[in-house]
Order: sequence, then C-alpha cells, then structure tokens
Amino acid sequence: MQYLLETYTSPEGVLEETDPETGKTERTYTGDLLEAHREHIRSDMFHGFDFDATMLRIAAMNLMLHGVDDPDIHYQDTLSAGFTDKFPKTAAEGFNVILANPPFKGQLDFEDVHASLLRQVKTKKTELLFLVLILRMLRTGGRSATIVPDGVLFGSSTAHVGLRKLLLEHNQLEAVISLPSGVFKPYAGVSTGILVFTKGGRTDDVFFYDVEFDGYTLDDKRDATPDKDDLPGCLAAWRNRDAGRDTDRTQKAFFVSSQEIRDSNYDLSLSKYKVRPHVAQDYDAPAVILDQMKKLNDDIASDLAELEALLG
Repeated sequence: MQYLLETYTSPEGVLEETDPETGKTERTYTGDLLEAHREHIRSDMFHGFDFDATMLRIAAMNLMLHGVDDPDIHYQDTLSAGFTDKFPKTAAEGFNVILANPPFKGQLDFEDVHASLLRQVKTKKTELLFLVLILRMLRTGGRSATIVPDGVLFGSSTAHVGLRKLLLEHNQLEAVISLPSGVFKPYAGVSTGILVFTKGGRTDDVFFYDVEFDGYTLDDKRDATPDKDDLPGCLAAWRNRDAGRDTDRTQKAFFVSSQEIRDSNYDLSLSKYKVRPHVAQDYDAPAVILDQMKKLNDDIASDLAELEALLG
C-alpha cells in the first residue's frame, strides 16, 4: 500500500510535517494521481478472507486508515467446502491479482478440504493447498505473487513435485525470488521465497533472483539498514529482465529454462541453479606454519619465564 501511494503521488501531493521536538520530518503520500480510480479503490479493489477475527479487525482498520472506506473482508476458511457455497463468485475465477502470504506448516484433515483442491494435489499441507486455491480463484491470465516456505520449492514428496509440475506445465511460472531467513523475525525464522505466476499460458524460462538483504537486520531487532537492501535491485532487474541476456548464474538475477527445471524433478530452489564462484585462498606451506607455531610457543615460554622470575 505504501509503495502504491508513493508511486502514484505527485510532488505537489506530498505532505510534510516536522516534529518540533525531534526535528524529524514525516512525509504523507496522498496518492492524488489515483483520484480517477478513487471509487474503485475504496469499494471494489481489495478483498480478503481469514478465520482469525483479530487479523480481520487489524486488516479492516489498516485499510480504512489508508482511505479504503468499505473493505470487503470476511471471516471464512477458504480451504473448506463452505467457501464455494458462501462466495461462489470469488471462490473460482474471481480475481485478476492475488497477493498472498499463506500460513506455513499447517495440517488439515482431508474431509475438511474442498474436493476440487484435492483433485489437483492430494495433500494435508496448507502451504500447498493455498497455492492450488489461488490458481482456482484467479481468472485465466490473472497473476499472483505468493510467499512460500523453502520446502515448497524443493520438497520431494509426490504432492510437492505435483504442485511444481502444475505451475510449470499448465501455467506460466514467471519468477522465483529467494528471501533470506530472518525477514519474518521475530515471529518466524523460516527461509522463504516468492513465487510469481500467471494462470494459464506456458512456461519457457523462469526468472530467479537472490535477495540476501531486505533493508533490515536479519535478527529479532530488525533494525533498518538502508545500505543493505536488495529489493530495489530485484525490482529493477525484474522490470528489465531478458531471458536471452540474463544467463550469468553468478549474478543475483538469472534465467533457467523450463526444460532444465523439468529435468531437475521440478526443483525451484535457487541453490540448485545459482553458481557460487570459488575464490582461491593462498596459504603458507605447512612447514612455514609449523615454524610460526614454534616461534609463538617460544615467545609464550619466554614470557612465562619472565613472569615467574617477577613472582620470585
């Protein structure tokens, strides 16, 4: 939301306010360039579902604070059979864009999951079921960027491989963006990635990007480190991507052909394809190192002798 407002605010639409005590200036982006679409943004652009009442209240308040007066968010388990009954227009082919950070490491009983999802990938794992759900909810040509745990990218179970095959063979898998472990601290330390895909079409080449820093420390404090931020570079590489040019796998951004991924059992982990250049290290010969150790021992013995003499 903040990125959207910054991008679509004219210089005249930026409001600045300085705190007289601290001298710190805060900028407010009004999004004035979106004025022609204001009604759509307020009432028809954002939709959401959750079965955590607290998260629903937080989401509603956040949207209202950003000018979305009538947020369309509902208390609903979207993996259950009841979702299609209560929200038939959105449960299947209802959206052009879906941005998601589904729950990790969840387990459900088969009888609690809608049959249409299990027909695609028979699994109890929520991180896999949500990806199938997102594909069902997208219209043909619709796009999604979904955060997944690393296990989704390289898991060897039938369900894991089947899901990756579904994305590659029956849709357009566009990008795999590897994130550092720590981006969700202090809440979780799991390593994650972002899958970007379009429903339908075909996959020829997949864009990979190695995000090592996200602008914050990767410990529980998450202090700002603006000098260590790969996200702007990731966005720039994505906008200027070229499968014919971006072939150097020692770089942060590169492409991998769908055939190579197919031959690798649909493995989507960055480490499978990225080349880490070996940097040769020069070391002294073993005999020289031994001589250095002997000299250190002689120096220690001499110092101990001096100390012993001082103590009488």
